[in-house]
Amino acid sequence: MALAGRAVLRWGARLPSPCPAAAPLCRPAGLPAACERPYSSRGKEKLDMSTYPVESIRNFSIIAHVDHGKSTLADRLLEITGTISKTDHNKQVLDKLQVERERGITVKAQSASLFYNHEGINYLLNLIDTPGHVDFSYEVSRSLSACQGVILVVDANEGIQAQTVANFYLAFEAQLSVIPVINKIDLKNADPERVEKQIEKLFDIPTDECIRISAKQGTNVEKVLQKVIEKIPPPQCNTTDPLKALVFDSTFDHYRGVVANIALFGGEIAKGQKIVSAHTKKRYEVNEVGILTPDEQPTHKLYAGQVGYLIAGMKEVTEAQIGDTLFLYKQPVEPLPGFKSAKPMVFAGMYPIDQTEYNNLKSALERLTLNDSSVTVHRDSSLALGAGWRLGFLGLLHMEVFNQRLEQEYNMSVILTAPTVPYKAVLSSAKLIKEYGKDQITIISPAHFPDKLSVSEYLEPTVLGTIVTPPEYIGKIITLCQDRRAVQKDMLYIDENRVMLKYLFPLNEIVVDFYDALKSLSSGYASFDYEDAGYQSADLIKMDILLNGNPVEELATIIHKDKAYAAGKLLCERLKETIPRQLFEIAIQAAIGKKIIARETLKAYRKNVVAKCYGGDITRRMKLLKRQAEGKRLMRKIGNVEVPRDAFIRVLKRETDK
Repeated sequence: MALAGRAVLRWGARLPSPCPAAAPLCRPAGLPAACERPYSSRGKEKLDMSTYPVESIRNFSIIAHVDHGKSTLADRLLEITGTISKTDHNKQVLDKLQVERERGITVKAQSASLFYNHEGINYLLNLIDTPGHVDFSYEVSRSLSACQGVILVVDANEGIQAQTVANFYLAFEAQLSVIPVINKIDLKNADPERVEKQIEKLFDIPTDECIRISAKQGTNVEKVLQKVIEKIPPPQCNTTDPLKALVFDSTFDHYRGVVANIALFGGEIAKGQKIVSAHTKKRYEVNEVGILTPDEQPTHKLYAGQVGYLIAGMKEVTEAQIGDTLFLYKQPVEPLPGFKSAKPMVFAGMYPIDQTEYNNLKSALERLTLNDSSVTVHRDSSLALGAGWRLGFLGLLHMEVFNQRLEQEYNMSVILTAPTVPYKAVLSSAKLIKEYGKDQITIISPAHFPDKLSVSEYLEPTVLGTIVTPPEYIGKIITLCQDRRAVQKDMLYIDENRVMLKYLFPLNEIVVDFYDALKSLSSGYASFDYEDAGYQSADLIKMDILLNGNPVEELATIIHKDKAYAAGKLLCERLKETIPRQLFEIAIQAAIGKKIIARETLKAYRKNVVAKCYGGDITRRMKLLKRQAEGKRLMRKIGNVEVPRDAFIRVLKRETDK
């Protein structure tokens, strides 16, 4: 009987007709009836995308400075179009990575397809939410290649900041339509009039084109969607053309292989078709296509002008190159220009904590670099730390986020050495020119630093930095920039509350702690952005660290001559704290060539040899001490200073507390 009762309960659970479990599949409140179809079919049933011709498609990105409300605006747009249901938990819906939610920043550009009815016509809006930090500007430029317009978000309280300027010019150079949006008008100190004047002065956009919104409260957000449809043009492509799809992002799935995000610039793509990669020339069969809403939603086909995802049985992480063009088998097309490869600005060594983890770390790195193609990877090895890699990053935050993602997504703990930048040397020695096959070499590691006698000049990388700050902090900021060997290029008063400074910085001077110093000097008000400015001549030297006169290869660094003394002193002090004491004295020295510029002495352990002498002649005490000193001297000659691995790690690792 109990068994029968249980069966009745199980069947009875399906009987009530107003099924609450089905609520998310119903048409969200406020959504026009014309848009009902996609939502009622959001189960396993595939969508029919042929009802959205090219004329009713809009592809756009949201760009802004850090923390100006891009992701919040994206959440509201998703709610208004009924893509997600309205709840209080909708915060950073498109920020899917754990690191993004913990830090409150966007790291990966995420796309979502929105269905919206405007004046009786159904539109397909493809939204891409982009990162705001300067280190991830490569993500922004990639996203813009799949768009025809952008929403430029500016904080009504903060006004225009450094990354706002940089992102605007990225969109301007790509000849995209720009819709200026002033966000956070609900804040007490908001001043939208001042921000409108800043936008007009800097970007030459009339004040009446700015839309004032509050993304948090949803004020005026509907206007943004209407403006997107009116101002952003549809993509210039045709479904009758042969298939041409751009891979603008990709992720790795353990079960399905590579999932590629694609933008179609011509033709159509469906399950079962044979496609070819222009980069690898390999052939694949399409297993699944669909759109992101923001979760994966399979469709029958994708058509020209649409943005979606594709799974085609790519098993190797190297097969889905970002910027690659896909076309139909036996219907080759001219490949799309793709993307400029990202130029790494900061290099760091990465080593497994235990060498037995080498292969696991290798596979984790391959998968993560597929998702973050701006990281460059080269094999490297160190006498102290074993086999590892030399990784190139776009900046320090990029390096930290990459390390955090390795730990969280792949459970990999690694040793990350202090960041360095790539220098160049112009060779004058005919022997070296013949050896390298060119007269200019790039130096990433101090071990490859050529001697001054065989070099006509050394070059260091520079960046053009833009600082936007309130005027009361100008004096402190100018002093900070001069301390970092920067040269002032421009100074512009945007209005009475904002000044824009442009400086030419050596990259090595800003790579570690410049941003933190700038924020603390300006009470957090100043913002900083930089772009590559090529190389300039510099007085560079190689600084060696000696232990009892023997150089330690791992601790050698390339540094500017003016900064050598301070850096050498700091390194010697840090080594004194980390190297264990021996039975003999250890001299820790920083040297440039033969010249010693800093020294710390690690005192020896010593037995109290005069303890047994109480009273008696002084010569007895002196004899015992002299014999001990001779023994220590002999021990120092034959004793070898073994620097333990953890001492290396502590010295080479980035100083997290600085």
